[in-house]
This record gives sequence, structure tokens and C-alpha cells, in this order.
Amino acid sequence: MMQNNKKYRNKTEIIHDILETARNDGNGVGKTKLVRNAFLSSYQIGDYLSILIDNGLLMYNLDSRRFKITEKGLNVLRLCNQIGDLIEKEEERRW
Repeated sequence: MMQNNKKYRNKTEIIHDILETARNDGNGVGKTKLVRNAFLSSYQIGDYLSILIDNGLLMYNLDSRRFKITEKGLNVLRLCNQIGDLIEKEEERRW
């Protein structure tokens, strides 16, 4: 689903990157890794993390200071990937 050019991503693609990073680390992930993998500043990531936590897609463990993807987050990530696959197939069909 993700474009190669990180400069022109939309919010959905950024959220996908954050959720994908959290999914790939079973023990949770720190904020620094999310910032790096989502190509965002520390300031920018805060807004996205608030949205994801408020909507139950990520949870934050105060003791470990790590973010983990929730079951709801996994479902959203699966849907994003399915939509991305459909779009790619349609684009390939057109060319």
C-alpha cells in the first residue's frame, strides 16, 4: 500500500506506517522507533499517537513506556493492506 516517496504521504499512509511498526515488534515499540519508521518529527508523532490511542488502535504501557498495537489496530491494518492490494491490482490492470 505504501508509496516509495515518503514526502507525499497522506494521513492514512502515515497511520499505516505507525501501526505496521507497532505490529512488527511483539514486545511493544518505543516512541523513537515510531518516529524513525514513520518518518515524522517527535512533535508530529504526538498527534498521531493521540488519535490512535483515543480510537483504541494502539495502547501505551506506562511501566515499559512502549506502544503496542491492539486487536482493533490489527484489523484496521489488515483492511488498509487489503485496500492497498486492490488499488495496486487495478493500477496494474489499467497499464
